[in-house]
Amino acid sequence: MGYGAYRSSDWAKLKESRSITSSSGVDQVFVQKEMDDKFNPRFITFREARDSEDHPDSTPIIIGLDVTGSMGYLAQEIAQNALNETMLKLYSVKPVNDPQLMFAAIGDVGDNAPLQVTQFESDVRIGEQLLGLWLELSGKDAPEDYELIWYFAAKHTKIDCFEKRGKKGVIFTIGDADVHNDMSRQAVKEIFDDTERGMTSAEALRLAKEKYEVFHIHIVKNDATPGNLKALLGGRLLKITRNDVSVIPDIIISVLKLLNGDKLDDVLAGVNEMARPIVKNAIKNVVVNAPGKGIVF
Repeated sequence: MGYGAYRSSDWAKLKESRSITSSSGVDQVFVQKEMDDKFNPRFITFREARDSEDHPDSTPIIIGLDVTGSMGYLAQEIAQNALNETMLKLYSVKPVNDPQLMFAAIGDVGDNAPLQVTQFESDVRIGEQLLGLWLELSGKDAPEDYELIWYFAAKHTKIDCFEKRGKKGVIFTIGDADVHNDMSRQAVKEIFDDTERGMTSAEALRLAKEKYEVFHIHIVKNDATPGNLKALLGGRLLKITRNDVSVIPDIIISVLKLLNGDKLDDVLAGVNEMARPIVKNAIKNVVVNAPGKGIVF
């Protein structure tokens, strides 16, 4: 997947066609009442980010959103503002070549929709599929199951950037709680229809990191420290507050620039003055090895 190019005008027309305005509530933005089978990982062998004539140097980016409990505001912010801003900056700033975005809605293992995944796309179909996700908004507040998208990325995606060029894609998960320690064999079977044994979140992350750079944007709640995520991700755990979710596009672009070998000072210089302190605080512990060699922590 991943043909065409993103245009803000197409996204504006899509929102207009669905009567989505700045005052629309989450139920007006996400109208789906159940999971669509086309987003159900149980029925998906692979999601593919392939090179094409339009995008000969494809870069897959997965954005996984916590959609449990009260987290509807996050998906709403992404749909109404952050998606458009992120795509415009990806094309104007060009921190990566030929971006192809896939969204994941991450629930709880016991939900009716524990995980939903869109296709990798490069045009307005990103938004069309995002709006087709079901916000179940159930389950407990913590911990969450980010390991589901790590597992899916490792086992059920095929990406040309890695297979052809040895270059990794990028995963950003976003939420306000810690991650579970593991997922059971039963969960793997029920969610993915795989016969794999159960595995720890650390194992799922290790598998994902073979072909993806993995980050988590943690929305701080009650000053609680997500111990498992901190232990697993170290400096790739990026913290913001709920009041700062509008800055998520700047954080994503900044991390991609760092992965591309840009220096931290140069990256921050490209962020608008109001957002700069928030971005700096979020990425201050991310350290670059050398251009082209990614980030270490």
